[in-house]
Amino acid sequence: MSIRVVVADDQEIARTGLTMILNAQPDIEVVGEAADGRRAVELARRLRPDVCLFDIRMPELDGIEATRALAGPAVGDPLAVVVITTFDLDDYVYAALRAGARGFLLKDSGRAMLTQAVRAAANGDALIAPSITARLLGAFASTGPASAPAQPIDVLTDREEQILVAVASGRTNSEIAAEFHITLSTVKTHIASLMAKLSARNRVEIAMWAYETNRVRNGSRR
Repeated sequence: MSIRVVVADDQEIARTGLTMILNAQPDIEVVGEAADGRRAVELARRLRPDVCLFDIRMPELDGIEATRALAGPAVGDPLAVVVITTFDLDDYVYAALRAGARGFLLKDSGRAMLTQAVRAAANGDALIAPSITARLLGAFASTGPASAPAQPIDVLTDREEQILVAVASGRTNSEIAAEFHITLSTVKTHIASLMAKLSARNRVEIAMWAYETNRVRNGSRR
């Protein structure tokens, strides 16, 4: 089955380009387009796509507020949102992750990264442009969380600690499997366990918890 996507961007040429790239993929289908954040939220709530692809700067509601409305902490059944922007600004990335985004891309990332991010989000993973991952999470760590990081429900195992740091370092499931010589299904099992223990809804929240608790600093391992 195709991955169903809603695309929102106030610039028609950008929206059309994103839609063409995604529709050219055999496993992705754009099911809705919006030129402003309010319309994007309405479409997403009605269509329940697998992934929402939102620009940061939009009228009515910007991409951050639209993301929060669909994937924020108060949302009981959050949608997967990938935020895409021209602007490589820490404040934007930080706000997008805090709002519940499952990915963050720059518009010059290229079609391969775009489609990879959409597929990752649809599969419950998270992808942040490699050029900003370590810098952003490092900035997040130095800024500090709004409150003390929550303690895990159960103590993490040694292997879960290793997987935690690997996720926070931006590694994909395949890279983690190769690094620790385990199967992809085992990686997914560990990540599911981490999400349960940390009350995290996705990989981004796992990574943010790792930085909050000083497991990773400035993109390096503890």
